[in-house]
Amino acid sequence: PSGQVQYYQGERGAERTVRMETASGIVQYYEGERGAERLVRGVFPSGQNRHYEGERGAERKVRAELANGEVHYYEGDKGAE
Repeated sequence: PSGQVQYYQGERGAERTVRMETASGIVQYYEGERGAERLVRGVFPSGQNRHYEGERGAERKVRAELANGEVHYYEGDKGAE
């Protein structure tokens, strides 16, 4: 087992992923319909929160809130932020 835990919402047969927790303590939050769920936020054990925008597979980081209160803003396509 990977230690990954996934949470779903919706009626049977139409469930969609809303949250995933990894064994390393990262929690990822998703929005969207089944099959089009997109990452909108990641919470890391360090206390950092990352916010994402974009369609599934093209999510790009737009903001990171650090544990010390710093906020970083990002522009650009996925991987080029």
